[in-house]
Amino acid sequence: MQEITVAELKARENTPLIDVREEHEFAAGRVPGAINVPMSQIPQRFDELPQEFDVICHLGGRSAQVAQALEPHGYEATNVAGGTDAWISAGYEVER
Repeated sequence: MQEITVAELKARENTPLIDVREEHEFAAGRVPGAINVPMSQIPQRFDELPQEFDVICHLGGRSAQVAQALEPHGYEATNVAGGTDAWISAGYEVER
């Protein structure tokens, strides 16, 4: 499984970001531009996922599980270490 830091995420361009937190968590604050696809909905929404993307959650655990689960299906999902919590702790912009 590939992994990046929030600093690397901030510097990335043109890579979609999927936030796998639940809708109420996503609504409370997210990385700008993130698209919400809750972890529980991933299997039903495979067709909506880009082939290559970054994946984030609150702390990095759920997103790591999603990234690992998608690898055998041909997706290149890169986990964001530390998740949204690390993004906020770094002082980066949050969308609400």
